[in-house]
Formats: sequence, structure tokens, C-alpha cells
Amino acid sequence: MSEDTWSAVESYFEGKLIAADPVLDAALAATEAAGLPSIQISASQGKLLHLLALTQGAQRILEIGTLGGYSAIWLARALPSDGHLVTLERDPRHAEVARQNFELAGLADRISLHVGPALETLAQWRAPPMMPFDLIFIDADKPNNLGYVQAALTLSRPGTLIIVDNVVREGAVVASHRAAAAGARRMTEWIGREPRLSATVLQTVGAKGYDGFLLARVQAGT
Repeated sequence: MSEDTWSAVESYFEGKLIAADPVLDAALAATEAAGLPSIQISASQGKLLHLLALTQGAQRILEIGTLGGYSAIWLARALPSDGHLVTLERDPRHAEVARQNFELAGLADRISLHVGPALETLAQWRAPPMMPFDLIFIDADKPNNLGYVQAALTLSRPGTLIIVDNVVREGAVVASHRAAAAGARRMTEWIGREPRLSATVLQTVGAKGYDGFLLARVQAGT
């Protein structure tokens, strides 16, 4: 199977199952116009996150890695009227584009964006402990994935769902010594030894190539 086939199949299902959305289209256009890298999730993946947040009944969501705000919009739309999403972005330019997109989407009052290195921000929230999150989506610099998951666990409750993007990386996770692949392995091996987490990986193909999500549920006893 070729990537052209994967993309065609994804386009077919998106055309049938995901309604046209001018707000999301505008967010993508603004991200591109600002020169941000085109590394955001696809529409199909955004809808998956949205459905998972709805299924989770999430009222508090944490996102690590904002980029232009596309995934945050998908997630924030799953929140109830009194729900809230906190998103962390290192790059001030990316954060500015995201803020504009949140305003356009009418979600600025439901989203808090923090600018700075995510590990430093997360460390500040451990004491005093912040109210736990119901769902945590991690899509930031891959070498630090283990640190992000460890921090996410301290901000979770039993039943919290932690989702990590880009863990397969076209198979590099088992075949490459590059920092991103090594970071995915360190994270995966740590999660496999951590009794408080029950996890699996869903491999994906589509317009974004061959990759996958890790999904971990926080078990009782945390």
C-alpha cells in the first residue's frame, strides 16, 4: 500500500463523516500563513480526540504542545460550558497564532495558554498540586516525552486518559537511534513498568503518513 492510497482513503472518510468547518479551515490557513510547520494532526485525528474527550466526559483537559491551536480547538469543543482546557507552548510566535485562532473559534474563554518550556511549567504545578485533569494530550518535542508522561501522571486521577502522538514515526521507534525515536522508546518502556498505567498503541496511516498514538489510562491507586 502506498501513502497515496492511505491519503485517498482518509479523504474519503473525512468527506463522509466530518462536516466542512470554516473555523478549523481558517485555523489551518492562519497557521500556514504565519509560516508555522505543517505538523498538526489531521482532521480525522482531531475528530478522534474530540470523540475520546466526549467519551471520557472530560471537564478539564491538558494539552502539551499547542502549535497553531488546531488540536486544542477539537478538544475544547468537547468540553461542557463550564469545562476548561490548558495548553502549553514553548514558542511565543506559535502561541500568538494559537490565541488568534482561539478567538476566531469563540473558545478563548475556555482555553488557557501558557508560554514557556513545558517541563518547567509542569514542575511549578506540582506544589501545591493542581486540580487533576481528565484527559491529557501530549504532542510536543519527542525526546522529552518521558518527562511529559511522568508529569502528566502527577496531574492525573484514576481514570484519566493520557494520549501521546507520534510514537511510531514510520517504524523508527524500533529501528532508529535518533533522539525522537529514542524518546519514544524510553517513554514506552517506562510506561510498561509503571503499574499505575495501562496502555496500548494504535498505529495509524493516512495523510500524515505512518505513525501512531499511545493511549494510557491511569489506574486506581495513584
